[in-house]
Amino acid sequence: MYQIKKIAGRASLILDWKKVGDDHIACLTGGAEHVGAVAVGFYDKGSGRASSSVITSPGHRETDIAMAGAKVISETCKATSVFIVGIHLENITKDEIEEIVSVSDEMIDELSVIIKEGF
Repeated sequence: MYQIKKIAGRASLILDWKKVGDDHIACLTGGAEHVGAVAVGFYDKGSGRASSSVITSPGHRETDIAMAGAKVISETCKATSVFIVGIHLENITKDEIEEIVSVSDEMIDELSVIIKEGF
């Protein structure tokens, strides 16, 4: 497994990933780790486009991060990806959520570059 770590306010975010054949599995966690959302990204070689679908645990809000992560990874590796997200902070504020989303996007972009470089 490979790993990227970043701080977003009170949250220490960790993005772990590994390659499974031509595909990729990634897991982004922070605070009280759990599985909040799981997305699968697909790449259609015919159209050259990626898409993603997500399942979110009831009451969780990680949907957008998971979908974006799966789509970006599939676009980058031109294969299937699974992206799991579980980030929880007690009494989280709107500003903290925005910071976590922003830092998560940075981490996904960083992973995309690493994949392009052929990690």
